[in-house]
Amino acid sequence: MSKRIPAAFLPAALTFTLLIATAAFAQGPTLTPQDSGTTQLLIAVSPVDENVVWAVGTGSVFVVTTDGGNTWRTGVVPTQNSNDVQLRDVQGVSDQIAYVLAIGNLPQDFSIYKTTDGGATWTLQFQNQLVGAFYDCFAFWTATNGIAHSDSVNGVFPDLITTDGMNWVSIANNMPPALPGEASFSSSGTCVATQGSGNAWIATGGSDIARILATTDGGNTWAAYDTPLHSSPTAGGFSVAFRDASNGFLGGGDLVPTSFLTAAQTAVSHDGGQTWQLTNHPPLNYAIFCISYLSNTTGVGGGSGRKARGEHQKSPTDYTQYILATADIGGAAWSPDEGTTWNFLPGVVNYWAVAFANPQNGWMVGVNGSILKVSFP
Repeated sequence: MSKRIPAAFLPAALTFTLLIATAAFAQGPTLTPQDSGTTQLLIAVSPVDENVVWAVGTGSVFVVTTDGGNTWRTGVVPTQNSNDVQLRDVQGVSDQIAYVLAIGNLPQDFSIYKTTDGGATWTLQFQNQLVGAFYDCFAFWTATNGIAHSDSVNGVFPDLITTDGMNWVSIANNMPPALPGEASFSSSGTCVATQGSGNAWIATGGSDIARILATTDGGNTWAAYDTPLHSSPTAGGFSVAFRDASNGFLGGGDLVPTSFLTAAQTAVSHDGGQTWQLTNHPPLNYAIFCISYLSNTTGVGGGSGRKARGEHQKSPTDYTQYILATADIGGAAWSPDEGTTWNFLPGVVNYWAVAFANPQNGWMVGVNGSILKVSFP
């Protein structure tokens, strides 16, 4: 499944009036533009904490801040092989340590790099040799334990894990069989989510059914669960997040929608991903590229502990069920109750990814190097 070209134009069929459900009791976020120092498309973002944040994008570009985004430093990962390499995912561990996931035109362009000196140098850890593999996203349980997910090849997902932060090995034999055409979307690096010490969920599409692939033992065994999201070669689940072992959220839709109802879709699970229910329709008119809780569910060890629950001493608000969704040209919206009600963010367009260190410190990244800091009260 090709997912390398930025989102196409919005079909004329989607000219409609948005009906927005607004929760009167929920106060919206403060949005503060920040200067990334690049004009490249930024695709994925990974906060380590409220000060350290990494983001990556096209042109092998990475940006990193150590002061909450007041200043950003820009660099380039010296990737090998073809010149047209994009960084599609990033995992920040500290101000010095980060991993990036690269894609390109050649099979060997799909690779993983790591820095241990703040981006000054990068070490190649994995280089793909499998024709047809397309590594969409990765996620980590700890600073040295992670998983990388690829589209299926001949009915098999050639996924990888690392247990030492250096070597990546195949777990293809552990994965459930793929449906015909089943794949994932590299829209924001969030098609896989990790939680706790061994839970992970992978969102798929591309076939007749959009599924969640789930493990509770660090990738040794897997189960596959159907979701109610529309699925086709251009549709399915794009982004998944879990705030704890039971409660998760799924976002997606169709890149070539024929109706408002399939353009953007979200679903919620309260049993660890085994069953999913569609939420009320988000007020977005394009496929959802990324969804995020306001807690640091994308950080190392995300989805557990004080930081993951979104607790903050400065605010009495319970942010546990808050969700923010980005849909590139389709806009952005947030929900205080996991999709029961939605609040549109006027004028916030062309953002591909969003992630939070805590409710007061989140970042959206997107087209032309744009970065928007998101701060809830």
